[in-house]
Amino acid sequence: MRRFGLRSLLALRSLLALGAVSATLAFAVSDADARAGRGGSFGSRGTQTWSAPPGTATSPTTRPLERSMTQPGQEARTMFACRGAPTSPLGGGFFGRPGFLGGMFAGFLGAGLFGMLFGHGLTGGLGGFASILGLILQVGLVVIVARLAWSWWQRRNQPAMAGASSMHNNASSNSGLGSGLGSGLGFGLGGGGSGAPAEAPRVSGTDEVGLTPDDFNAFEKMLGDVQTAYSAEDLGRLRTQSTPEMLSYFSDELAQNASKGVIDRSSDVKLLQGDLSEAWREGDSDYATVAMRFSLKDEIVERNTGRVIEGGPDEAKEVWTFRRARGGNWMLSAIQQT
Repeated sequence: MRRFGLRSLLALRSLLALGAVSATLAFAVSDADARAGRGGSFGSRGTQTWSAPPGTATSPTTRPLERSMTQPGQEARTMFACRGAPTSPLGGGFFGRPGFLGGMFAGFLGAGLFGMLFGHGLTGGLGGFASILGLILQVGLVVIVARLAWSWWQRRNQPAMAGASSMHNNASSNSGLGSGLGSGLGFGLGGGGSGAPAEAPRVSGTDEVGLTPDDFNAFEKMLGDVQTAYSAEDLGRLRTQSTPEMLSYFSDELAQNASKGVIDRSSDVKLLQGDLSEAWREGDSDYATVAMRFSLKDEIVERNTGRVIEGGPDEAKEVWTFRRARGGNWMLSAIQQT
């Protein structure tokens, strides 16, 4: 009887150990990261690419982007290039300068050429050592006058340049961001406003675009559409749903899968929770960053046989940024992990 009890205890321990191992393996298998992006952080968020999105109830923190075609400082250079580099009023060389200085040099050159045409040489009329000394004195006088004129020109233009710079700084300091919080179709909707400097951190839910329930419905629909197109390896559909940068990343991932002989397959995507992190405008483009928690069936399957290698029911939480041309359709611009 005692031996039977000992054997039962050993068998029970073995079953418990087997159950623990099975549960561990099941947990590991379910986290296949076969969804679009494979659990990475990449893409671009305009001028906010290297700034962390404001935290939300769904995603209090967000990991920084790991890959982006927008390099730090690139946006500032792009904006400067769009405005156009300032042109100097002193361009064109000495003979291209307006006013007294340019006329004086042009006169000397014209007089010399006139002398050469009539056989007197560039310094026609000058002869002997005394004439050479006179020429040297004249050249020295010209240099002194030129330096004085150059200094006067710089002093005259310096206040104007400083005033333009101050006006640009004042214009920059007057731009503001709004904040607000509402609700709609599973997402937090922000109310627009202004008054905060552009450099100040955005408040969670800030909405400078004026998003509508239709916009949030579009975000939810794109969550499923992108996963479906990615699982089908349909680059044509992904091209209509994502920016060229995101399409290039997806294309690289699908090419790697083809080389490995596997397919990333996601299905049964369902949004569980979502809210707005921030929405803003840059030129003719609108941006919106939303945090989403969703469930899905996430599997990696063998390409030739369709056998499931790993994965299963899963739940993910990601921050997606969408971009659109003013009045156009939203496109996926970035994916970030939390």
